[in-house]
Amino acid sequence: MLLRVERESSYASDLLHSRAYDRLSEIDHHLATELVMGVLRWQSLLDSEIATRSAQPLVKLDLEVLTALRLAVYQMRCLHRIPARAAVDESVELVKLVGKRSAAPFVNAVLRKLAAAATPGCKASRSALDGSSAKDLAANNAHPLWLVERWVRDYGIEATREICRCDQSTPATAIRLRHPAAEELLRAEGMQLASPELLASARKILSGDGAKTVALNNGLCAIQDEASQLVALLVGRAASMLDCCAAPGGKTLALADRNPGAEMAAVELHPHRARVLRKILATEKTKTDGRLRIAVIAADARHLPFRRSFDRVLADVPCSGTGTLARHPEIKWRLKPGDLGDLHDRQREILQAAMKQVSAGGRLIYSTCSLEKEENEHVVERALLQDSSFRLLDCRVELDRLREEGELLWPPASLTRGSYLRTIPGVHPCDGFFAAILERLG
Repeated sequence: MLLRVERESSYASDLLHSRAYDRLSEIDHHLATELVMGVLRWQSLLDSEIATRSAQPLVKLDLEVLTALRLAVYQMRCLHRIPARAAVDESVELVKLVGKRSAAPFVNAVLRKLAAAATPGCKASRSALDGSSAKDLAANNAHPLWLVERWVRDYGIEATREICRCDQSTPATAIRLRHPAAEELLRAEGMQLASPELLASARKILSGDGAKTVALNNGLCAIQDEASQLVALLVGRAASMLDCCAAPGGKTLALADRNPGAEMAAVELHPHRARVLRKILATEKTKTDGRLRIAVIAADARHLPFRRSFDRVLADVPCSGTGTLARHPEIKWRLKPGDLGDLHDRQREILQAAMKQVSAGGRLIYSTCSLEKEENEHVVERALLQDSSFRLLDCRVELDRLREEGELLWPPASLTRGSYLRTIPGVHPCDGFFAAILERLG
């Protein structure tokens, strides 16, 4: 899995939930998850340790060799139930298994030196040494310095410390309750649930595997981060709706649940993802006695294939994902500063195309799971400069309404920056999301 993440730009969370690894026992799957996610979260710290005992620069090592070293060091430094000798032996056998037998003595020598060295582990002991500068935060919390420097500039040192700490922790699974019986059924199936903090309809699973519950499999609840749920709530209620970048479909389904009987269109760029979404929604339609009316279209959101307009349009655009690093730690090693400009251009094109589909008096919600201004405020501001038929609404007004209706539990004032929704990992109990509400003048 680690090799596929590196070579194929795969996402570890997708691989861990793929059918290819169904053969693993529950215990082995938990261990595989801990190893894969742990190595990705702490990669730079692991590499720093390996470099102190390696006679060769890490850039010259074969990826298989470096990955085996990382796995062993993570086990030695961060896991307490695996003996160091077992971690060393397993990694030596791994490089033999993948045809790198000549590297086995090198791996053995490096790891035995590291096993003999008394070095602070990662996780809590490292986080306690955060420091008071961007450089310290990046080094001690295994983040690229350029990202941490941006966050310190945009959010301040205290918020950045919370972001880094949150990114290095294992996030609880958040769910959206779709049926009044869901919570009772989940508890009956052994799930330990936390009381809601952000949204009345959301819960976090503290223990148990929610993915295998009857409540989830029967559609009584859905796995969805609370910030993602909040964005769907901001869209509101309407007779016609368009979701411009729909897959994997969490927000699409949330919109449909909130707007039963509404006419909806869901657009997805990739045909195979559109097919998967159609299957999911077809199953949901059966469960809801045919009430779902969602047409799924495979198309480029920059060139939407509609001649009609919609009362509500959601543009939850592809983004860097820097607000989701606790769930997708590989992003921080994959993302480069130059990528933000390319993402900005694509996001702006999608937003401008989506604006053309909004009815007079209708609204468009633009959102990302990014912490970066280039993908958020800058996209919205540029689009508004080029189209005077829209105005920016204050998200605080909608959040106040949701609070009054009992759906939002968190104080609205702390969820906004200017007119925008802004959630911050570690500061808020959810992923980092941004949202803006644009209204077409009547």
